[in-house]
Amino acid sequence: MARDAAQLYEEDFYAWTKEQAAALRRLAAERWNGPLDLEHLAEEVEDLGKEQRNAVRSQLRRIIEHRLKLAFSPALAPRPLWRASCVAALAEIEDRLTPTIRRDLRARLPILYARGRELAALGLEAHGEREAAARIPEHCPWTLDELLTLPPEEGLDREPGAAPPR
Repeated sequence: MARDAAQLYEEDFYAWTKEQAAALRRLAAERWNGPLDLEHLAEEVEDLGKEQRNAVRSQLRRIIEHRLKLAFSPALAPRPLWRASCVAALAEIEDRLTPTIRRDLRARLPILYARGRELAALGLEAHGEREAAARIPEHCPWTLDELLTLPPEEGLDREPGAAPPR
């Protein structure tokens, strides 16, 4: 078990935190008589995993917001900043993404998209781009894999679903 836990720690930290928290709670339920505060340890270990998951969710929302602005805003000046934000967010995600968090993102993509869409629309409207904000689709036009793998420096100047420039 120790080897499996060590391997899981390396391969999927988020899943490891969930398993370790569950193991600590089982031990506490068995009324283990050791010097450790098992219930609080379980909460802290679980929170470490949640922090990783929430950080990745936040970065994906940022990618969605800025990809939507790139796709629908006619403004030229902010484009390099939006691209840079996508690059930085992808780097943050790459550092924290695990198979379990990827499944979480896939399941929550509609919710994450809705929030990113809202942020993009508010940002566009704040800069007088109401028409651009109104054209943002209600449902996510990208798959999770597209959001996580499309090179940020290519293809972001076009509307979702449009053919790449030749």
